[in-house]
Amino acid sequence: MHEMEIAKRAARAGGDVARHYYNAGVEMESKAGEGTYNLVSRADREAERAIVEVIREAFPSHKVLGEEENEVADLSTEHLWIVDPIDGTNNFAHHMPHFAVSIAYWHHGRPACGVVYNPIRDDWFEAIRGQGATANGEPAHVGEQSKLDEVFVGLGFYYDRGAMMEATLDAMREFFGAHVHGIRRFGTASLDLCFVGTGAYAAYFEYELSPWDFAAGQLFVEEAGGTVTTARGEPLPLGKSSLLASNTKLHDAALQIVAKHHP
Repeated sequence: MHEMEIAKRAARAGGDVARHYYNAGVEMESKAGEGTYNLVSRADREAERAIVEVIREAFPSHKVLGEEENEVADLSTEHLWIVDPIDGTNNFAHHMPHFAVSIAYWHHGRPACGVVYNPIRDDWFEAIRGQGATANGEPAHVGEQSKLDEVFVGLGFYYDRGAMMEATLDAMREFFGAHVHGIRRFGTASLDLCFVGTGAYAAYFEYELSPWDFAAGQLFVEEAGGTVTTARGEPLPLGKSSLLASNTKLHDAALQIVAKHHP
């Protein structure tokens, strides 16, 4: 699939920029209106430009939705690329090697292929609709667990430190009450989704994400045999949304908890 080759080439281009700044150090600034928790940097903008350049060279007429600079009015357009140049910016800023480039190609409002790439670890998570998912070239599959007391659950916090944070903490407390093996919060939604697809997590939830956070990871989970919905159990829209991803077998059990506390 030619789009997949371009997605990987673009991810490598963006990853090269991110790795350079990660090694050299970069000045961070806060995003307008979002307090000090949502950081952005020259690295984000330059990585996005490098990614978009690769896509536009191959597909000049395709639309690009990027976290930093590209606005798209109609998200159900025929050819749409959804790009997060550095997912996990706070990790990046604090020199934690857990962030990723996320690139997805959507066709008529549905994910067709996607890649999530950690340029520090050289980890590649790839999925093509109908052709399965791979992690570093090996087939990826969700876990087989069917009880919450057998699993890890991943979660994320939006930058809001008010009601949404409290709701997430309440849901986390209830998961602990269900005797999960542990809760993990690594701060990079695209990689969290990939952890569901590889079986490390049985479920992952977050109460607010943007399309560039999940556009590639959603497909990875689904192609690995998992299920992705909103945290209320509805089909995931191509817009800001809550999200619950699971190994399918535990979706209902996890949904009972995350839906109850949905802000």
